[in-house]
This record gives sequence, C-alpha cells and structure tokens, in this order.
Amino acid sequence: MSGLPDTHSERALVLAPHGRDADVAVGILGERGLLAFICPDLNALLDEIDLGADVVVLTDEAIRSADIRGLAGWVRSQPPWSDLPFVLLTERGGGLERNPAAGRQMEALGNVAFLERPFHPTTLISVVTTALRGRRRQYEDRTRLQALHESEGHARRAEADLRRLNETLEGHVAERTAELAAANRQLVAQIEERERVESTLRQMQRLEAVGQLTSGVAHDFNNLLTVVLGNIGFIERSPSALTDIKSRQRLAHMRLAAERGAKLTSQLLAFSRRQRLEPRSIDLNEALASMRDLLHSSMGGSVEINTVFRLGLWHAFADPTQIELVVLNLVINARDAMEIGGSVTLETANVTVGLPYRPEEPAAGDYVMISVTDTGSGMTKEVLAKAFEPFFTTKEIGKGSGLGLSQVLGFAKQSGGGIRIETRVGKGTSVKVYLPRAATNDTAEVVEDTAALKRHPRKGAIILLVDDDSAVREVTASTLREHGYVVLEVGSGGAALDLLDGHATVDLALLDFAMPGMNGMEVARQVHSKFPALPILFVTGYADKTALQEIGDARIIKKPFVGDELANKVNAALANPSPRPRSTGKVVPIRR
Repeated sequence: MSGLPDTHSERALVLAPHGRDADVAVGILGERGLLAFICPDLNALLDEIDLGADVVVLTDEAIRSADIRGLAGWVRSQPPWSDLPFVLLTERGGGLERNPAAGRQMEALGNVAFLERPFHPTTLISVVTTALRGRRRQYEDRTRLQALHESEGHARRAEADLRRLNETLEGHVAERTAELAAANRQLVAQIEERERVESTLRQMQRLEAVGQLTSGVAHDFNNLLTVVLGNIGFIERSPSALTDIKSRQRLAHMRLAAERGAKLTSQLLAFSRRQRLEPRSIDLNEALASMRDLLHSSMGGSVEINTVFRLGLWHAFADPTQIELVVLNLVINARDAMEIGGSVTLETANVTVGLPYRPEEPAAGDYVMISVTDTGSGMTKEVLAKAFEPFFTTKEIGKGSGLGLSQVLGFAKQSGGGIRIETRVGKGTSVKVYLPRAATNDTAEVVEDTAALKRHPRKGAIILLVDDDSAVREVTASTLREHGYVVLEVGSGGAALDLLDGHATVDLALLDFAMPGMNGMEVARQVHSKFPALPILFVTGYADKTALQEIGDARIIKKPFVGDELANKVNAALANPSPRPRSTGKVVPIRR
C-alpha cells in the first residue's frame, strides 16, 4: 500500500467540506508550524493518504452518510505496525455515550480520537500533536519489525545452507545439526521478541489515548474549578455570608467536591507525565523517616509498619513533595490489600539494573530504590497485567479512582526511573520504585518567607491581568482587588501590548499561559523586550512541562488557586519594586 514512505515531512490531512471548519483547523495547525492540507472529498482524501499522511482530521458530517468503504478498506489493509490516527470532530453530544453512529465510525476507522465542537484551539493542537507523536513511534516500530524480518530471512537461508551441506557432506551431519538447532533457537527468540514489542506497542497506544484526553481536558477543567472555588471563597469571606447552618454545610460540601476534582486532574497529569516537577538531590532515608507519624495515622493501629533503611544510601534526584505522595499512595494500597492486621515494610537500597523487560521498568543504570511490601492477598496474573492501566481498580465502588499505580508510574517515568512489581497470590506484593541517582549529595535549598510578604502587600500597586477566559479573569481580578491592588483587565496578548504601548503605569503583569493567538510566553517575551524591568507572573491550569522549563516555580501560579498562593506570589514579585514605564500624560481608565 502507498502513503508510507521511509522519510517525509509530517503532515495532517483535513476533510471538512461543510462550513469553515477546514480553514479554521488548517489555520490553527499552521500557526503552530504543523503542515496541513485540505481535502475536498473522500476520494481526494484517499489519494492524499496514498501520497503520505501522519494524521487525518475530519468532521462527523463528512462521513456520516458517505460511502466510506474505500477508506475503511484502506484502514484494514495497513501493515501490522501501522495504525493511522484519525481525529473526528463531532457536534456537541456526538461522542460514544450518546451517539450510536460513533461506535460504527470507530470500528471503521480504528485509531480514532473524538473531539467535540466547539473546541479550544489549544485542545486541537494538543490532540493532533499527540497523534503525530504516536505516528512517529509507529515508524520506529516498523524499523524494528523490518530488522526482525531480515533476521528471520537470514535464519531461513542458514537453515537451507545447512540442509544442502547435509546432503553432500554426510561426515559433517553432527556439526550441521548443531548449527541448525542454534539457528532455530535464535529464530524462536526473535519471534518472542517481536511479540513482546507488539504487545508493548498496544499498551503504549492505550496509554497514549488517555494522555490525549488528559492534555485536552486539563486546561479547561482547571479553569472551571478556578471559577467555582474562587466564587465559593468570595461567599465564605462575605460579611453577609450564609448564616443558615445547613446552607453553610452545603457550601463546605461544594468546596470539598471542587477540591477533589482538582486532585483528580492532578492525578491525571501525573499519570500522563505532564505535570511540572521540581526535582532536587534528596536523602530518601530522611524523607521516609519524617513521614513515620503520617504513615502510622494513615494505617491505623492494626497494621505494623517496619523500615529497612540502607546505610550509605545514594541521594536521589526527584521532587520531594511527589515522593511523599507516592509513598503514601503505595502504603494505603498495601493497607487495603490486607485484611485486619498484617504488616507493611518500607525499604531503601542502592541498585544497578540491566536492560528492562517491561515498559514500566527503568532503563539500565544506577538508581535509588524505595520498596513497599505488604503481607496481603497478592495479585493474580490478570490483575498484574492491568495494574498500571488508568481507572482499573479491584476496590469497591467509591473506595478508589484506579489512578494510584498509574500516578506512581507517571511520576517515576517522568523523573527518569521506573517501577517493578513482585507478587504472589496469598503471600503479598512488593512495589519497587526506582529513582535516578543524584550527581551530588548537596540538599541545600532556599526557603522563601512568603508569610512576611503576605503581611505587607503593596496597596494600590497596578497589575495588568491577561486571561482569555472572562470568568477566570473576573475571579482573579476580584481576588487581587480584595488585597488592595488596582487591576487592569484584558482578554488577549495583543490587547495587553496595546495597553502597555499606551504608556500605562503598570507594576506587574499577570499572564495566563495558554491563550489563543499569542500564548503567555510569547506575550512575556515581547513585554520584556520593551519593559525589561516589569515583573511578570504566569497563571496556568495546564501547560506542557517542556514549555515551562525556563520559568522558575516562583513565577508560576497554578489553577485552581490554593489558599493564598496568588496573593503571596504577587507580593513576592512586588517586594523589590523596579522602575516602572513612564507615563506620557495619556490616561488609561481603571475599573475599580
């Protein structure tokens, strides 16, 4: 079949014959440097696929009543390594849950990601970028499979040569037989390796699908939670707050539910390896010892906790906060795996591992290991095979989200390590987390006194707030005004630059990171080129961790806001005031 060249520029094909969907999609992708072509109909789409394609974006109405047998036939005729990704733009309510036709479309197209319209441009870019990344992995697997096929051919030719020699040289029968047996063993090993690679590929594709969901939803979901939690906070702080006890209880339940939603989003980001980590050199023996009281209170009095900490333990290079969450997660899982009583053992060790056999295992190298071992029921082979799948759980409904081990795996892999599980049914389970060895044992860190900043905010300081979501912008602005700041609100990067060009007196710029058109980083670069002394902070519900690497944690405020983090970081940025842009007499209205 065509459309699968060895080398070609990655490109997306767009089939949206009705309305302006095709032009809008190509424009959005083009702004991010992605090569995209519009196909007027299904026949043109098939022709372009034969020329080479890495992702296809099409609308539901383009194929709903069309004859897609040709396209379905092309999908079925793909070689084993190929699974061309499709992004299907559906109308609201067009997903699998409420649209039976979506199931038939998925069966015909295979690798389909559904994206409901209207969508955020960032969501489309994220879904298409993830699909292209998966396509690149398919090409890599094709190269591996080709190498395996060539090896099989060499083995078959070697076998034929041995047989010819056997017919002509009877005296070397024993030698030929031994060589043939060796070739057969190599062939069996290669076949087993190919099966393992194909199984790993299927697992990665399943995990990639959840990663697509996470990256597309996290930004919008955290924006919604920011609005909900912000307005709950306003009601709680209002002088005329609810006096009815029942109503206040309901308000508390609302806050608890919203905070659980924020935690679930954080778990999804951890699983998909898209959270921002702050790794440093850390002594795991000290970190685990400091958690002793927390672990005892979490386990209850019926479970015995034992520790085996290795002397001379290497320092690990990881995020200390995430390590505490990982250990607490594993210990609670161990408790739930045991009936009343039992014991849990925490162990640390220096280890050097070889090449991995399973996807979740670490690469070869030196690691610091944390082991959590229980005396519980253990795992069957079927449960172990699904242990890292998101939302898979053996607990009762309401007792767990099924993201525990997925979150641990996401953290370990993002940190540069991995996980191994050893288990026996009826005997217990040991989960080993491998974290990379730190290059140095220096654990010094600077602690910022945000409490002092909170007590002395700069009343009347002027803050430029840039956020494309009006509801989030209103909550953020109201929070800042409660602390005595004057807030100038704009909804885009272009409007912010126009306001600053008008010589408005501004003390600090607060930018949303993910915005259509210019994102927060692009706006910050242009602001810094004109006003290098102006402090800049970023607000984000979700952004690719690689895009945030050059920004310090003190300049990032995560949505939804936790406690007084927004006010504290604004106070910190304003603590040492810089020269402000001079005004030339033009007056900019300030909405109080």
